[in-house]
Amino acid sequence: MRRDYHYSGAMAGRRTNLGLLAAMTAAFATGVAAYALGTGWNRWATLTHAIAGFAIVLLAPWKSVVARRGLRRRRAGTSTSILLMAVVLISLAFGIMHSWGVWNLGFLTAMQLHVGTALVAIPLAIWHLVARPQKLHRSDLTRRNFLRTGAVVAGGGAIVIATEGTIKALDLLGARRRFTGSHERGSFDPDAFPVTQWLNDRVPEVEVGSWRLRVGGRAWSWAELDALAEEIDATLDCTGGWYSRQRWTGVRLDRLLRDREGASLAVSSLTGYGRRFAVAEARRLWVATRVGGGELASGHGYPARLVAPGRRGFWWVKWLDRIELSDVPAWRQWPFPPT
Repeated sequence: MRRDYHYSGAMAGRRTNLGLLAAMTAAFATGVAAYALGTGWNRWATLTHAIAGFAIVLLAPWKSVVARRGLRRRRAGTSTSILLMAVVLISLAFGIMHSWGVWNLGFLTAMQLHVGTALVAIPLAIWHLVARPQKLHRSDLTRRNFLRTGAVVAGGGAIVIATEGTIKALDLLGARRRFTGSHERGSFDPDAFPVTQWLNDRVPEVEVGSWRLRVGGRAWSWAELDALAEEIDATLDCTGGWYSRQRWTGVRLDRLLRDREGASLAVSSLTGYGRRFAVAEARRLWVATRVGGGELASGHGYPARLVAPGRRGFWWVKWLDRIELSDVPAWRQWPFPPT
């Protein structure tokens, strides 16, 4: 009987670990997608991300039983496993805080802390997989286990519905989130929307009189670009967890290109930061010289920045230096810039 009890407990522990592995993998994959997408597809990634997160919460009590059993046996690495679960739950807590409307936490946002702690969890999860590999057995593919998995997913979905319903019923700040989950900041007020840059970028000092934007073999001055500019309303949606709709003044990029021969457009900043776009996107990209009728502030990309409607903020290259046609495909770049 004792042997059967231990066998049953081990099987339950393994199923719990497999369930957590699946939920964490889904949460990571959909989190990356939600972080990257700026279109309506983001809504589904964000929803699935939330369900996966709450599935982890539902599995946490069973995982605590497994952890306590490991502590009693004094297995090596149990403390690291507990640390992994703690970091994951802390990341979930920051994500929930962001969804409820707790946006700013000191010099970091709740979204940045959510993503940061999730990144800390990755090496811990890899260590756990290497140290204690969880293999899927044929006996796991039973109707009962499929029903259990469905129940966890349905439970996660029910919590999402209940949470969103509560946020709306209480009219919390989170009720007005964009489909990406971002909170509105300073729309149509250039002095109010946040100044951010990617990781180690710094605001450069630019002498506009000598500054030129090189596009496809031609150098454009600020005055020349500004003379061709039109107005466009576009939403800047930052991965830090905020969005801002502004009226930008700029030139559509395809008007500045002499030819379209190339696989991609390499857009570079004075700081060395850059992103690649498909050449076909030139008609949907803008070189902005103004926002809200006035010149761009230094922190917002003066003297010119890229406006990329439907893209997340890290695609909106600031302090433009050059835009060149390239034979390198647009997909051949880091999904998120490493620096």
